[in-house]
Amino acid sequence: MADNEIDLSPAKDKGVLKEIIKEGKGDETPSPGCKVKVHYTGTLLDGTKFDSSRDRQKPFKFDLGRNSVIKAWEIGVASMKKGEVAMLTCAPEYAYGQNGSPPSIPPDATLKFEIELLDWQGEDLSPNKDRSIERFIINNAEKQFSNPEDGGQVNIHLVGKYNGQVFEERDVEFTLGEGEDVGVVEGIEIALPHFVSGQICRLLIKSKYAFKEQGKSEYNIPPNADVEYEVELKSFEKKTATWSMKPEDKIEQAKIQKEKGTRYLTSDKINLAIKVYKKVFTLLNDDSDFENFKENKDSLTLATHLNLALCYLKTDENLLAKEECTKALELDPENEKALFRRGQAHLKLASPEVAILDFQQVLKVQPKNTAASKQISVCNYLIKKQLAKEKKLYANMFDKFAQEDKQKEEQKLKEQPDVMHGTLGEWGQEERPGGRDATAFEKENPNILMLNANGSGEFKNM
Repeated sequence: MADNEIDLSPAKDKGVLKEIIKEGKGDETPSPGCKVKVHYTGTLLDGTKFDSSRDRQKPFKFDLGRNSVIKAWEIGVASMKKGEVAMLTCAPEYAYGQNGSPPSIPPDATLKFEIELLDWQGEDLSPNKDRSIERFIINNAEKQFSNPEDGGQVNIHLVGKYNGQVFEERDVEFTLGEGEDVGVVEGIEIALPHFVSGQICRLLIKSKYAFKEQGKSEYNIPPNADVEYEVELKSFEKKTATWSMKPEDKIEQAKIQKEKGTRYLTSDKINLAIKVYKKVFTLLNDDSDFENFKENKDSLTLATHLNLALCYLKTDENLLAKEECTKALELDPENEKALFRRGQAHLKLASPEVAILDFQQVLKVQPKNTAASKQISVCNYLIKKQLAKEKKLYANMFDKFAQEDKQKEEQKLKEQPDVMHGTLGEWGQEERPGGRDATAFEKENPNILMLNANGSGEFKNM
């Protein structure tokens, strides 16, 4: 081991030695999950070259920490800065081991790699893999096999930055999936299921998963602004698995979720309300569990369908609102709210002729429902307006067709030859009385023959 070499091996067994040939820039190094881009040349100890990205004139890319390269690369590249060039000397147990990689790498070969770290990108955690949420691990906690889940409690410390300036720093505990209620941006919630307890990460979050087109005036963040967060997952609790709960516990949890959803609905946090109401169905989805609790289950299910329908009406998702009402009516065919809200959905879907049937049914169930009576009047007005519009449309259509037919007839008449007044014929010849063409003799002696009305003629004096 030379004086200018660093032993990077975890066991300090000189399995990965690094010699810096060219210093890199800054202090940052890539973290597990980052996609790195390098140039490299690999040689045996005797100088024999067995591989080179430079010869191919194409940089090599790989995901760090995903075991897609030899162990020495995982260790060595993670220690490098942007622009750094280093020589890694890799013992067999950190390279290709006893088997080697025939035919170019023999068994038990110690390898040397000259690597240049060109660049790297953060781990892409965005749902659509469009790099709208990138993660860089600052402090990688001990290896764990458990992560936070939607619906579980999380306790985090966060520091938010915009243009390098801190705009918020706080500890916050909340139910994962409901971060909006405590001002946690969506990008953090999407990233947290990839954290382990004790881990600290830097997140680069595009505006669509942060403060969107509204911005955040209290933080001096303009619309459509990208932000950065440093997030530490201090602790978390997993939610109780549904399959392990007793039926009565599921009923109790479903009540809690329904009540929480209603609180969100009344405080106009509609998206949160929708998320929470859906959890009720997750708890109550197995009919076999509730043979002795059918009434409780049906009551909760009905109320949740009705409340979800109201949420969807507020967010103008009218097809979903109609579906929720129909599901409610399967449980209670004469439910006043379900009929009324389905009528509202049909109205918003521009189907007053269908909506009026639901509102009329409401009056059959509850004749004193003045709101339904008013909606029937609205439906009748819209139906009448639509009929008048269609009548006018068809009248204009028929007038147009008649006008087009008239124009076609007139055009046909114009295209026909005039044979009654000695005009030029179809072929440019002078038409003679009787419909025949003039002969050459007649053309030279135009007065030789006169036809009377009945077709007879007489010679005139020359």
